[in-house]
Amino acid sequence: MAIKVYKPTSAGRRISSVLDTSHLTKKEPEKNLIMRKKNSAGRNNAGRITVRHRGGGSRKLLRIVDSKREKFGVPAKVTALEYDPNRSASLMLLTYADGEKRYSIAPVGVKVGHTVVSAEKVDIRSGNRMKLANIPLGTMLHDIEMAPHRGGKMAKSAGSYATLQAVEGGYALLKVPSGEIRKVLAEGFASIGQVSNPDWNNVRWGKAGRIRLKGRRPQVLGKSMNPVDHPHGGGEGHSPIGRKSPVTPWGKPALGVKTRQKNKASNNLIVKRRSKRK
Repeated sequence: MAIKVYKPTSAGRRISSVLDTSHLTKKEPEKNLIMRKKNSAGRNNAGRITVRHRGGGSRKLLRIVDSKREKFGVPAKVTALEYDPNRSASLMLLTYADGEKRYSIAPVGVKVGHTVVSAEKVDIRSGNRMKLANIPLGTMLHDIEMAPHRGGKMAKSAGSYATLQAVEGGYALLKVPSGEIRKVLAEGFASIGQVSNPDWNNVRWGKAGRIRLKGRRPQVLGKSMNPVDHPHGGGEGHSPIGRKSPVTPWGKPALGVKTRQKNKASNNLIVKRRSKRK
């Protein structure tokens, strides 16, 4: 997928770019595989805002994506490649030999007319899905199960992939997109290939309006607020924050603080932490 730029007919258009979607073959989603998406605007089940700067945006239909692909041994034909407004990757519409249709994340290289299969051991082709224990070392993987029969959880965004480095002791050793090396049960399944839309990170949004359509509202610096609203607030003009390190609106440290929750079961499976930022 390539990046498209347009003639600079306006200030926003001058610095913006979009993805080339000419490879997509279908504009309207499959009616039996969609549902209405509720906009929570960053609020939890109690109605309290837990994620700030969320709300608005264009209405989106939620595509029901099959992350397990448990129709083992049944070949499926890729009948369409579709855009999904809820994720950065494209979707492929699979039509199985028995007539059932399902959505799945499309990898790089898969085209309309290709046939993909999910089984314990299949050919190493982009789009096929198989057990980690049977995949050759060095293969690029996506939509990886962290626990068997739980569905794919890792490497699902545009352009991401994990590399299989070893299989030993019932575990598969994976180098995940963050650079972390961790163990995953070898009985789990994973899809072959790299997730589609690898150029997605190179898109320049150009103007605030395109971000608002994604459901993200404006953010205001704490130093621009009053002291009653933020610890960074106050002072004459655009003053420094007046602290050694920045904090959140509620006074908690916001720079260089570990946010990952302690999980002994998961920590034991991490072989190497991701590389530290320089």
